[in-house]
Amino acid sequence: MFETTLLTTFFALGATIAWGSGDFSGGLAVKRHNVYSVLLAAQLISFIPLLLLVLSFEFIVPQTADLLLGGLGGVCSMIGLLNLYTGLARGRMSIVAPLAAITASVIPVLIGILSDGPPTTVQSIGFIIALVAVWFLSSDGQRLEATAIELRFAIISGVGFAAFYVAIDRVSGDTALWPVLAARVASLIALSLYTISRRKWHTPTRSLLPLIALVGLLDTAGNYFFTMATQVGRLDVATIVSSLYPAITIMLAWLILKERYFEATFNNQEQ
Repeated sequence: MFETTLLTTFFALGATIAWGSGDFSGGLAVKRHNVYSVLLAAQLISFIPLLLLVLSFEFIVPQTADLLLGGLGGVCSMIGLLNLYTGLARGRMSIVAPLAAITASVIPVLIGILSDGPPTTVQSIGFIIALVAVWFLSSDGQRLEATAIELRFAIISGVGFAAFYVAIDRVSGDTALWPVLAARVASLIALSLYTISRRKWHTPTRSLLPLIALVGLLDTAGNYFFTMATQVGRLDVATIVSSLYPAITIMLAWLILKERYFEATFNNQEQ
């Protein structure tokens, strides 16, 4: 049991680092460009290396159910990312990102308890500490004051991520990369149709492409690590540990942008 929990935590921490870094990079990119174009370009750029990894290391034929679950999770994840990045562009990252993480963690934890039974005492204490840590990230230990826009985008984003967590947890466990690839294909199709039909595509500048590529690669890495975490252990453990990703986002803001929190509102709107 201890070894399983430790391995789950290890993979979930990988997802935490990847997603937190990706959100920081995405916040910077969305600050300078249209959110739909940033996400679509990031998804397109990361698709090729992901496909090469699958063809190189996955030699089994995936189950149809795994592909469908991955695809469903990909669409839900894209809804979460769109709302998260829009929230980052219109509000404060120190509010939107942690609130989205808390929302995303509550639903899978409840489902995990119902499906796998109650967590151990140590795990329960860890859950509480993690949620309190995320709360302090968003409020700095003071009363939390979120605007209606910040609350709206954070909640919708959190629900989208929660649905992704639950869908990925239901894959068979025979493969980790095929569900991630299915998620990428489904999110690409859904986002492309929406972006093109609404005429929201604006070609990113060449100087912005490396940052956008980093967004897509980090998101893919996070999805892979989370898939591995759910395959080796409990959904609630993987979700709670992964929900700490705002700590990475805020730490990078402090180290790179010299900000304690992203308190300044990003001024760009959807183009």
